[in-house]
Amino acid sequence: MPIDQHTAPRPSDPAPQPATADPIAKLHLDAGHCAVVGLQWGDEGKGQIVDMLAPLFDLITRFNGGNNAGHSVLIGDQKFALHLVPSGILYGDKINVIGNGVVVNPQGLLGEIDGLRARGVKIAQNLRISSRAHVVMPYHRTEDQLYAQVTAAVSSGAEDIGTTGRGIGPCYADKAQRTTAVRVGDLLRPDDLQPQIRRAVSIKNAILGALAQLAQQPFTPFDADQVLAEALAFGQRLEPHITDTTHLLQEAIESKKRILFEGANAALLDIDHGTYPFVTSSTTSALGVYTGAGVPNGTLGNVIGVAKAYTSRVGGGPHPTELKDALGERIRTAGQEYGTTTGRPRRVGWLDLMAVRYSARLNGATGLVVTGLAVLAGIETLRVCVGYKLGGQMLDAYPADGLLLARIEPVYEELPGFAQALGDCRSFGELPPAARAYIERIERFVGVPVKLVCVGRKRDQVLAR
Repeated sequence: MPIDQHTAPRPSDPAPQPATADPIAKLHLDAGHCAVVGLQWGDEGKGQIVDMLAPLFDLITRFNGGNNAGHSVLIGDQKFALHLVPSGILYGDKINVIGNGVVVNPQGLLGEIDGLRARGVKIAQNLRISSRAHVVMPYHRTEDQLYAQVTAAVSSGAEDIGTTGRGIGPCYADKAQRTTAVRVGDLLRPDDLQPQIRRAVSIKNAILGALAQLAQQPFTPFDADQVLAEALAFGQRLEPHITDTTHLLQEAIESKKRILFEGANAALLDIDHGTYPFVTSSTTSALGVYTGAGVPNGTLGNVIGVAKAYTSRVGGGPHPTELKDALGERIRTAGQEYGTTTGRPRRVGWLDLMAVRYSARLNGATGLVVTGLAVLAGIETLRVCVGYKLGGQMLDAYPADGLLLARIEPVYEELPGFAQALGDCRSFGELPPAARAYIERIERFVGVPVKLVCVGRKRDQVLAR
């Protein structure tokens, strides 16, 4: 399919903004599979990049997270907010896979499917859901909220980790616990599902009742029959999409089809390598592709790391370069920094190059995409964090520990700003010299080439470098 033909069947849409072949060519993705991952705390604009790259691939695969993450894609003047459905769904001829590493809220997923269909987006056998993905059950959401309330009640002064309250963490915890877990494939087997849910509900009612008492909150026990009936109804609706996606992807690889892996959240929220405990509950880096999709080690030939030209974060946790003043509010407003999933205002600050370099190395990034550069227009002097001090001593490496990171002092380098608005620039050479110098500084510090620069959210606002 030519790169400038977007195939989401929406005849009432205005003609989509064409993307030139040049930005794609600069990524050198002529062969092999690719992952698109975030290098900060999420909201870097990964959905825009996946949408742009999708024509080069046959399957677009989500490998982690749940509906606590969101991707925004702008097609013409229409905005699509996607939460569980991969961004490739906006192309009618692509297979979109929700892998086994994802946790699926059936009600949320069905609502998303219905909403997309109402807007003319084709969803049929082009959407496949792993039978091994775990199900976010109703009691998981209650558990998530009660744990947050209990933590606040018993930990005076402790910072909230910033959960979305959607049950993602408890679902992943049950995946490890096993005895209280439900997988998507279980929704299609009533005889197996009935004892599973009765056992889980009995255990959860005991736990949640105790948590509610500790939090001094009312609690109505879950009814196993009602939970079972709802789960089976969800299974009936999702059945056409449920399959062994590990087999599907392995067959695709053997057939020389190309796969684009779409990361949710971002590297600094990784359960193992992020700013723990202020992280999400899954492997959010490219390392999670292999277990979260069930593909062989070495499958990835390309890893595209996406970073904003500044830093943003939703929820609790350390943010060393955070701006809590009028300048921070200016950046938040200019960048429309409000969560795709939660609507919460994001905490914004200067670009933290220490964090981006750490994440690029962790992911094995082969190329960088810098988004949000236009947001910085009009700021006279820009600052970037190029080092950390802890207790007066310079640190050699990024401390992926939320408690340590909260105590570090950022070391800044100042760069000249640029006054010119960038939205109309259509090539890297059209950017003002100070904007180009800013990108070049990122590249030198991180040690990975910046291949693309985004000056807006439309497809023709992605500039090749």
